[in-house]
Amino acid sequence: MKTMTWRSLAGALAMTVALAAQAQDVDGEVRKVDVEGGKVTVRHGEIKNLDMPPMQMSFRVSNPDWLRSLQPGDKIRFSADKVNGQFTITALEVRK
Repeated sequence: MKTMTWRSLAGALAMTVALAAQAQDVDGEVRKVDVEGGKVTVRHGEIKNLDMPPMQMSFRVSNPDWLRSLQPGDKIRFSADKVNGQFTITALEVRK
């Protein structure tokens, strides 16, 4: 019985850690769009899953079509993760 309880507890803890590490939504403002380079520069809040403080930086985007609809000054909500070693926006919503 104790073995089963500890296994259940360990499994629940592992699931909690995995969920905490997943990308989360972050607010930001588009500063520059580089369609040819496949990047967007964003001033953003803290990105906890990347252990990144608020700053301004360039990100790759998982969908290059997003860049055609973005303009400097747009307020966005996005998720980012490290994809193939590069910081990449994986979900994006333009806020009005």
